[in-house]
Amino acid sequence: MENREIAHYIDHTLLKAFATWEQIEALCDEAIKYETASVCIPPNYISRVKTKYGDKLPVATVIGFPLGYETREAKLEECQVALDDGADEIDMVINITDVKNGAYDVVEDEIREMKHICGDHILKVIIETCYLTEEEKVAMCKAVTDAGADYIKTSTGFGTAGATLEDIALFKENIGPSVKIKAAGGIRTKEEMVAYIEAGCDRIGCSSTKVLFE
Repeated sequence: MENREIAHYIDHTLLKAFATWEQIEALCDEAIKYETASVCIPPNYISRVKTKYGDKLPVATVIGFPLGYETREAKLEECQVALDDGADEIDMVINITDVKNGAYDVVEDEIREMKHICGDHILKVIIETCYLTEEEKVAMCKAVTDAGADYIKTSTGFGTAGATLEDIALFKENIGPSVKIKAAGGIRTKEEMVAYIEAGCDRIGCSSTKVLFE
């Protein structure tokens, strides 16, 4: 697989708490240069990026990040503000406490409401696989599918572990045909990127896109 083709799968990502504007600018410049699928940035930088870059690159952002246990009302409002600021794609974190309490229907309802707000904008649902049992992962595949989200995503990159190929295989067995897969967390080499794409991922969250072009 050619490096340029791999880059088309990547959400070029910088979500560190101490990310500076200069670093965000560099991220966006790289995304345009490498033709990545998007940049994924903190919500507070969306309007500034849109002002400088316009429609030169799709902008993704994160909601309820990285722990997911904000109230539903707060997450929905955060999503609406991000869209109003110009976000093209939303990566939301589920409420993992609801999963652990067995309240799968509550998680599904939250995803459904988030997708209603997103409308035609892409919604990716981060289930943070490192904290879930296999049964819970399967339940989240069903919740994401039934709620009408566009993607199921493995990880925030801030948990105890990131993506695994085993989880991608589990997703493929349990999501509906309209749901795509995003892997994130710990994917840093070209070989790893290719492995996840070949396993069935349509997006990869990655801060190491430059390794393809160095």
